[in-house]
Amino acid sequence: MSWGESRADTGTAAEAARVFAIVNQKGGVGKTTTAVNLAASLAASERATLLIDLDPQANASSAFGVTDPALQVYDVLSGSAAALDSIVPTELSHLHLIPAGEDLSGAEIELVSVQERQSRLRAGIAPILNLYDYVLIDCPPSLGLLTLNALVAADDVVIPLQGEYYALEGLARLQRTIERVRAAFHPGLRLEGIVLTMFDRRANLSRQVEDEVRSHFGAGVFRAVIPRNVRLSEAPSHGKPILLYDLQSRGALAYLELAQEVLARHPRPQRKPPLLPVREGQKAEPEETAW
Repeated sequence: MSWGESRADTGTAAEAARVFAIVNQKGGVGKTTTAVNLAASLAASERATLLIDLDPQANASSAFGVTDPALQVYDVLSGSAAALDSIVPTELSHLHLIPAGEDLSGAEIELVSVQERQSRLRAGIAPILNLYDYVLIDCPPSLGLLTLNALVAADDVVIPLQGEYYALEGLARLQRTIERVRAAFHPGLRLEGIVLTMFDRRANLSRQVEDEVRSHFGAGVFRAVIPRNVRLSEAPSHGKPILLYDLQSRGALAYLELAQEVLARHPRPQRKPPLLPVREGQKAEPEETAW
């Protein structure tokens, strides 16, 4: 079955979620911070949003206070649970999460012998894509099978890029990987944009990296720039995205600006995500969040 056929099962193109893979093989560049806070900012605009934690470190899950989930993304990849059954609510009424757990750390090895191993995530989330407007996938800091699954499942790639020289070298490698995925598995995969993260405008190197990236990629670089911000670093330890931790911080305002760019590129009408059953040990879904 082709990717187009898989998506067609969930509804028309206008109804299906736009799927973004948040990818960078280099660690410590603000990848999970971007996945968590862009998802939260899209949800704050009252669009049905789903965040998938595909990183065995499970930092995107703990950023919402979710630890040791009963069902997780590993169960979706293995086929032992449906994606809809693996979803948990968050404090934001329009944001749901498929969390990661300890089992995901062995998934790369297990997937090697599985048929259509690069398409396991795509097949798993296909039945729920018409329930959401935006789906964001937080990828591990590597270019292994988990990241390959995210790229095959995604419509678009968002690359968080730290303002330093070595980040540019890693970007070239990631571009080659995306081209290989396009050629072998997913011709429609697009580079949605590069997000400059952990940015310090006082540093000459940061400004030089920005100039070089914008001159090369032009409109492929988001206008919003994510600054180095203490409040952004503190928020995960409180199990909250930055919008719920400090809405007035520079980091929160930057991610809200980034979300507005995504909304302008891929508009969706406001709607609520599906109601989830209240499972044992879980709280009911949150009431409407006031902004």
